[in-house]
Amino acid sequence: MGIIHLGTSGYSYREWVGPVYPEGTKPDAYLRSYARLFSTVELNYSYYRMPTPEQLAALIQKAGSPLMFSIKAHETLTHKIDWYAWKTQAQTFRDALKPLQEAQCLEAVLFQFPYAFHYEPENRRYLDMLLGAFPEIPRAVEFRNKQWYQDRVIQGLRERQTSLVAVDLPSLPGLPPILETITSPLGYIRLHGRNHGAWWSSDGAARYDYWYDDAALKSWRDRIRRMQAQTDRILVYFNNHPKGQGAVNAQRLRELLDMP
Repeated sequence: MGIIHLGTSGYSYREWVGPVYPEGTKPDAYLRSYARLFSTVELNYSYYRMPTPEQLAALIQKAGSPLMFSIKAHETLTHKIDWYAWKTQAQTFRDALKPLQEAQCLEAVLFQFPYAFHYEPENRRYLDMLLGAFPEIPRAVEFRNKQWYQDRVIQGLRERQTSLVAVDLPSLPGLPPILETITSPLGYIRLHGRNHGAWWSSDGAARYDYWYDDAALKSWRDRIRRMQAQTDRILVYFNNHPKGQGAVNAQRLRELLDMP
């Protein structure tokens, strides 16, 4: 049975002071407060700014207690791909991970591809090369386009020991379904919320502004239990961060899973 770790996508949100972090918590202390609540965090800033070894080493120290990190790949590897430069970007990103690897606190690298990343020969070749550029690093792939959800892709991820991210999204045309498909010893789940009306909005805060009620959380509890039987480890990250909802939902899911 796989070990379950719960956390959130990101942690550095001012609006969490009060709902999640104690009143008066300063930004430099956010991660330390977070590490008292959860065992793992998914870093998102690395999508917008290429991380450096110094930054990631500093985060390990700021946590102040054992904390595991997943990290989202930089946008030049998933959203703004340059065929002439991506290998250099991959090397830079991979080099930045060394402090996490040396401290044995790297959970996985998340490659989250946009809806516009279609199931086409060129993109399939690129994905194969990209995964090959990160050998011996746990990898997870999230597709936002349901075209990728087919047997050939699933088998390819299994052969490459790469996790297919299970996503919770609005039920809208073209978006992926909720699946429990396991393609590696690591299970990876991201819960984005089901805000149908704002999903295609350019306002990210509105898109992820969603509260999971107990019925939805119990359905995920049951899925996680089934996935647990097929994995060594499961990572569950809530991305519905506005107003601290994801952190509170994660704590409630922990109760439903009877976790300490």
